[in-house]
Amino acid sequence: MSEEFLSQEEIDALLGGDSNSSSEEQKSEVAPFDFSLVEHIRKGGVPGLELILERWIKIYSEEIRRLVPQINMVTKESVYITRFNNFMSKIPLPASYSIVSMKPLKDNFLLVLDSRLVFVVISVMFGGPAQPFKIEGREFTKLETKIIDDIVKISLSTFQYTWKDVYPVEFELKSIELNPALARIVSSNDRVIVVECSMDIDGYEAPFFFCFPQGMFLPIKELIFSESVFAEKDPVWEKHLTKKLLKTELKLILELTRKNFFLRELLSWKEGDEILLDISKDEFVKLYVENKAKFWAKLGKIKDKYAALVVDMINGENNGRKREKSGTEPESGREKSGRIS
Repeated sequence: MSEEFLSQEEIDALLGGDSNSSSEEQKSEVAPFDFSLVEHIRKGGVPGLELILERWIKIYSEEIRRLVPQINMVTKESVYITRFNNFMSKIPLPASYSIVSMKPLKDNFLLVLDSRLVFVVISVMFGGPAQPFKIEGREFTKLETKIIDDIVKISLSTFQYTWKDVYPVEFELKSIELNPALARIVSSNDRVIVVECSMDIDGYEAPFFFCFPQGMFLPIKELIFSESVFAEKDPVWEKHLTKKLLKTELKLILELTRKNFFLRELLSWKEGDEILLDISKDEFVKLYVENKAKFWAKLGKIKDKYAALVVDMINGENNGRKREKSGTEPESGREKSGRIS
């Protein structure tokens, strides 16, 4: 009768047996997935920058042909946003990394020349075919470095020229690095705007890149992230806006001098007391517009009314000319107390 009952081992086998051990084996095979390792590429989103680059391509194509007549065309392939380490890992070595500052913007950007572009340019310049030769992991020679320097200078000078109608910037080439570890303009996980371009040299297309930190353009985001960077002016709206501006009322204050007084002196004042300002007609005074110092002026008189003659802007510039400083200008030590006007 006992033979009709199943043993514990047989019951476990029918129910799946060693369920705990098998589940543990399945769990051990499952590894956590790190989403930060996935490359995030977002194309577009910077229409203003793309318009600037389109204009730059036209100017740059003409200038670079003077150095290398075999260049048929320069094109902008794509603009996308990705992480800095993902961009750097895709650049084959050797490569040229030019670190460039763009004043008054704070961050630096990269101009990356692919080794294929450098080798093909050198090949055609010396009568060879438009084909890259074997690199074999070596670094650039002095001749190749000189060609890189010439290409970089033409690229930056034309790019700065393109910006003049958009925003006044000044490019400065910080260094040209061959080691990617020395070309880190941001941390590895920071987002960058990558501009991929190509150069057609006798039928062979060689790539080069711009790499901008995404936060670099925040001070001028209205220009870079919108399509109105090269928008044509509406003459009717401009005339209407000028008319409105000319009718705007402003508060003007002429600061004659500054003096320090003790509180007990102020409490002793009474009607009829005189306050000596100690100012001469040749001394410069500040003219405030909406509580901001804007102009230097001199005191004067027209008929029976006091007047002020505007001499110069407060920053010392007027139509590009700087006025020579006079010893009669208000000294900074006199600007420590309240204003009497």
